[in-house]
Amino acid sequence: MSFKPMFGEGSIKARGDSASPLRSASWINSSIILDNRRWECREAELRWTAPHHLVVLTEAGHTSQTYVRSDGKDVYDGRDRSGDITFVPAGVEREGVYRDTKLSYSALWIDPGLDLPGCECAGDLRLLVNGRDDVIASLLRALCAETSPGHKPSAAYVEHLTALIMLRLGALNNVRKGKARREPLSRPALARVRDYVHANIGSDISLSELAEVAGMRVDSFARRFKAATGLAPYAFVLEERIRQAEILLGGTDQAIGNVAIRLGFSSQSHFTSTFRRLRGIAPQAYRTNFIPES
Repeated sequence: MSFKPMFGEGSIKARGDSASPLRSASWINSSIILDNRRWECREAELRWTAPHHLVVLTEAGHTSQTYVRSDGKDVYDGRDRSGDITFVPAGVEREGVYRDTKLSYSALWIDPGLDLPGCECAGDLRLLVNGRDDVIASLLRALCAETSPGHKPSAAYVEHLTALIMLRLGALNNVRKGKARREPLSRPALARVRDYVHANIGSDISLSELAEVAGMRVDSFARRFKAATGLAPYAFVLEERIRQAEILLGGTDQAIGNVAIRLGFSSQSHFTSTFRRLRGIAPQAYRTNFIPES
């Protein structure tokens, strides 16, 4: 069997199937996993249940028929198409038939115990098969683009995108919550978070770590932190890394690759592209302008 979901159990019967090697990346002790694969088969029957929430983007390709049942009811009878979004809540069994499959997809697996905005209501969401939503598709494509060979985005960035995806799914399911307070983070809590970021600037700092430092739940922390600083936590961490990079580029002769690793970037190319995006200039050009003889 060349195709098998990353999590869960059940049965898969397939004829004439083949799949490319699975590419995957994980964050926060595998609480969030992104995998990509190309899959082809003449016909497949699947019955599956997984302990993780699953969000799938059909990136390219199609099926001639996709038929899905869940809880004894017909859920979908149609075709997979590029841009389709599927969401399967943790613990929900689905039965599917796929014919003439030739597609590439990205799958986001989310631990239901993850403490992120939107995740607390995910178990109440409906199974969605091959829906269309440009926002979720764009967020997943952005995450896939950032997760390229040799480049693994920070945990805080991935947590932020995951929360946006789950909140969007909740909105599509008409899950409404009370209006959240926008009270800014207190000065002592903000100072603790700043000190933690500075002390761990070279590490993969996660949103949950920062919330723990502040002494509050992740969703409350993210809202109050942005109210206090104007930046999402992951954006704040990135800005602090770039500020430190400016100091190192202008005040030391460290190689740019060493600066990148010291500040927690996955590679020199990742650092260069991020620096250029936020400052409008490449690191080497910044150093040359700052110290002309360099």
